[in-house]
Amino acid sequence: MKVLQVTTRYPPHTGGVETHVAELAEGLVARGHEVTVLTADARSADAPRRHRRDGVRVIRHRGVAPGGAFHVAPGIVRAVRESDADVVHAHNYHSLPLCFAALGNGGGPTRKRSDGGRPLVATPHYHGASASEFRDRLLSLYRPLGGWALRRADALVAVSEWEAAALARDFDVTTRVIPNGLHVERFADATPTTRDRPYLLSVGRLEEYKGVQHAIRALAELPEYDLVVAGSGPFADDLRRVARSASVADRVKFLGYVADDDLPGLYAGAAAFLTLSGFEAYGMTVAEALAAGTPCVVRETGALVDWVERDDVVGVADGDERSPTAVAEAVRQAVERDAPAQPLPTWHDVVDAIEGVYESLASDD
Repeated sequence: MKVLQVTTRYPPHTGGVETHVAELAEGLVARGHEVTVLTADARSADAPRRHRRDGVRVIRHRGVAPGGAFHVAPGIVRAVRESDADVVHAHNYHSLPLCFAALGNGGGPTRKRSDGGRPLVATPHYHGASASEFRDRLLSLYRPLGGWALRRADALVAVSEWEAAALARDFDVTTRVIPNGLHVERFADATPTTRDRPYLLSVGRLEEYKGVQHAIRALAELPEYDLVVAGSGPFADDLRRVARSASVADRVKFLGYVADDDLPGLYAGAAAFLTLSGFEAYGMTVAEALAAGTPCVVRETGALVDWVERDDVVGVADGDERSPTAVAEAVRQAVERDAPAQPLPTWHDVVDAIEGVYESLASDD
């Protein structure tokens, strides 16, 4: 089968959607499918505009991204239209390549294959809002167009139950839930990182909405632990000020960027992993921590609420993440739990499920 994946960015760019698309594309190639990825990142990717990466043909289009969002690359429309793919799979509601894929795949006032398109699958990675007031305004203006693109899809795939419910609420669409996967063995077999003192861990880009500041303030009530922060971003200096204000600066260790090869051991050595983010469509770092045997504390908002159903995850009620006492109590509960308490989905599972979606649509022709 010839599969065309359409997305905003692709490795070497990093991020949740980038990882998802790369794992899916490479997994499909390993099964004998021919996969092409169209992206809108030609101006920012440290890679040729056309090349092969791990068996995947990658074509990067030039575009603009106002405020770092939406990635306007209209050349994708023509590329989709001229492709001989058997199925088109577009990703990321929060960026225009999804709409360009719908337009290129027979776009118009009618929908789907009736006007000449191939089967269109969409994985929105939808989280409903952003941490930026500017982006929220853009999203509000974009909603009619984004909703049109979603309703043109022959199949919609959500990565969490929360996302499926949000899509049904906001767009009145039905989705199939296929969670993100994980290379479980990579984390389960990791040698734990050792430090002078027991530590809690936070991993991710340092943005205000990620909530690392709440974990820092809770450290004042957890004198037995340090907090190790892996990641970089524009909120780093603010976090250092929070640490000084809370008189815990000597116990907060900012590592900056951490190489992928070093992350599994870092997860495995932590007493607990904390993510108090306000916007997540899935929560990949939670899955990674659990696979490494580390229990988690999460804020009960967005797709993170789905993780609280597990025995190895403790939730902090939305709003209570600002209470150092509430966060500290959640940590004390979490460190007493064993992880992983239940199996975690693998990328093999994801490719199986997505391949089944493609085959089902092909059989309907």
